[in-house]
Amino acid sequence: MSEPISVLIADDNVEFAGLLKKYINRESDLKVVGIAGDGLEAVDLTASLTPDVVILDLIMPNLDGIGVLERISAMGINPKPVFIILSAIGLDVFVRRAILLGAEYYLVKPFDVSVLLKRIRQLVAERSAKMNLHECFTISRDGTATKPYELEETEYRITALLHKTGIPAHLKGYKYIREAVLYTVKNSKTTFPVTKVIYPLVAKKFNTSPQKVERAIRSAIESAWAKKADTSDGIFDKSRKPTNSEFLALMADRVRMATF
Repeated sequence: MSEPISVLIADDNVEFAGLLKKYINRESDLKVVGIAGDGLEAVDLTASLTPDVVILDLIMPNLDGIGVLERISAMGINPKPVFIILSAIGLDVFVRRAILLGAEYYLVKPFDVSVLLKRIRQLVAERSAKMNLHECFTISRDGTATKPYELEETEYRITALLHKTGIPAHLKGYKYIREAVLYTVKNSKTTFPVTKVIYPLVAKKFNTSPQKVERAIRSAIESAWAKKADTSDGIFDKSRKPTNSEFLALMADRVRMATF
């Protein structure tokens, strides 16, 4: 039997942290290894306990959540925990900043505990798969090698751009777009037909059909397009809604050039 996923809770609300610990410890595959009551303690416990996951509030005494992420990044802890932001603050500026500093997921209070538990398992599994992938170089068709840290930076750029575009992580199309753009960027020397290549590749990874991938991506684009005046910040051409192919190509170009 494998070891349970270790979780550190960083929240200055003692009652809430205790209740969250109780819920998490009910799960046989999860275990809370510590609770930090302020940002400085969160940094110390993250370094000493090396948990798999840190559930982090943004507003805390001594050092806020953004400060915690900055210090952990500077410390170069390896392996770095999966950071899940759990906060009452849902402003885009805080979401983008947290994601850029390495947070994997952002959940706004009040929240559904079952969703949090699901995300913990999902993100740890994805991190494990990513670490296995990063053990070797990625070789593209032109024979060039992409170093692991370069791939990780690309993934963070894609995540930040998706949030800036106004596509939230809970939409199915979010993960499909993320994977499609990552594949396109990694293989930048070759042009792949979206319908014949990209959709089937993404569908295979997520055990679904190319048709469902296409519909989910289209739905996510439509959702972002509907609120483009407030959230797109120049990502879209406001004169018309882009097709899936146009959107994925634009996203890939923005990620390559880091022009956002």
